[in-house]
Amino acid sequence: MSYLGPEFDPPQPRRFRRRPLVVGLAALVPGALLGWLVYEAVGAPGDTGGPHRASAVATPRHTGGSPSARDDDKPPTGSPTPAAPAPSASAAVPSASAPAASGPLKGKVVVIDPGHNPGNVQHGAAINRQVDIGTNRKECDTTGTSTNDGYAEARFSLDVAHRLRTLLQQQGATVKLTQDGDRPYGPCVDERARIGNTAHADAVVSIHADGSAPGNRGFHVILPAAVHAGAADTRPIVGPSRDLGERIAGNFVRVTGSAPSNYLGDGTGIVTRKDLGGLNLSTVPKVFIECGNMRDSKDAALLTSGAWRQKAAQGISEGIVSFLRG
Repeated sequence: MSYLGPEFDPPQPRRFRRRPLVVGLAALVPGALLGWLVYEAVGAPGDTGGPHRASAVATPRHTGGSPSARDDDKPPTGSPTPAAPAPSASAAVPSASAPAASGPLKGKVVVIDPGHNPGNVQHGAAINRQVDIGTNRKECDTTGTSTNDGYAEARFSLDVAHRLRTLLQQQGATVKLTQDGDRPYGPCVDERARIGNTAHADAVVSIHADGSAPGNRGFHVILPAAVHAGAADTRPIVGPSRDLGERIAGNFVRVTGSAPSNYLGDGTGIVTRKDLGGLNLSTVPKVFIECGNMRDSKDAALLTSGAWRQKAAQGISEGIVSFLRG
């Protein structure tokens, strides 16, 4: 609210009946007016804003509110005034990499791998080319799945990745994403592994949602099997990856309330695989998480909820923090 003056009406001047006094006042008015004009021309002491300064200073500049649960991956516009809420961490740092802040994870590097890419559907030939995953050759990448209403796994994974990045940065971690929707397709699974390796990441998590049959519900975490073939040697990371995966699974249950998969992992929410290039080629602790089944209507209702995706990111984050802090 602009400040325009006192919150009361100025006193009205009295009317005097004595004519000589009126004449005297009339004589003084021209002199007072001349003095006022000189004062305005010179300027009041210390006043640099002119007659509208008070109003201009007091009028706040609109900066927009803080992002909603569904829009927190969109940086807020404008610079906040001193009274405005601080911008979210996701708006204050680059998308691919961030300088470490102070916190319990300062000095730790986490790589988040958002599964697939929203642009993959337009680059079929590129993502279908074969790449070496150590044990054999597989497609560079895939389009991923979607809910029956068309909400794509690639959109889901990127949204959760943004939320997770924010939470980890608040703990002081340096966070890198393998992709941020900023490339036409991919990266290929071998490059996704290489990004984590090159970063010397302390932990890598690949975020996905499954596309199984209706009625199959729940999440599962995928661990690397012990693989020693071609360019793959996961033996040094099998142990720490299991520790990371079990901590994520436990915290995911606690924070989201979701049950472990009823169709994989015998109720543990833990599955081990040796056919995923992103795991086979990793030299740092890494797991995948399938956060739910997009083809089941009940799971889909959760996966399409911004509030639930925030819980999913929180559960994954707390698992990573627990792992990194030992």
